[in-house]
Amino acid sequence: MQTTQGADERYPLAELDNLPEDIRAQILEVQQKSGFVPNVFLKLARRPDEYRAFFAYHDALMLREGGLSKGEKEMIVVATSAQSQCLYCVVAHGALLRIFEKSPLLADHLATNYRKAPITPRQRAMLDFALKVSNASHAIEDADFAALHDHGFTDEDIWDIGAIAAFFALSNRMANLSGMMPNSEFHLLGRIPREKKPG
Repeated sequence: MQTTQGADERYPLAELDNLPEDIRAQILEVQQKSGFVPNVFLKLARRPDEYRAFFAYHDALMLREGGLSKGEKEMIVVATSAQSQCLYCVVAHGALLRIFEKSPLLADHLATNYRKAPITPRQRAMLDFALKVSNASHAIEDADFAALHDHGFTDEDIWDIGAIAAFFALSNRMANLSGMMPNSEFHLLGRIPREKKPG
């Protein structure tokens, strides 16, 4: 008789106390800033070398100064992750998108149907290309670059759009493979205005 094994049993979250010092320090810094530890850190930390490579590339893309705003980068993540049906990335990066764009509804629109979301024509062109990279990269042609150039994107911006879409294609698949679930804290972030402190 076959028994099923849940992903959390197969690939459990790492124990913080058992991690290498550099990874433990990074995770504790994230916890201090956000008030909780996003599950992606503990899920991927089970393989320290891959964890370091993953977050080094993540930070190189998402923290890089360029023609894309932080919010636009998160738009790419949410729209492409929705196409890949990655619950973790849609919820976690939807929270970041709400915060960066100060919009409690935008992430929901992008995750459901980015073509109907209240975004600019420039951002629509950006997401059209990101989805092509994610779903049909073999079909990319000069006309795709020309369309983005018409909206003011440089070739380096286009690299960023494509690289973020490609990186999160990896992230989506690893999240789905490992059964990564979003922390409950993500669901409310950016939806409810913070109370102003007195004084």
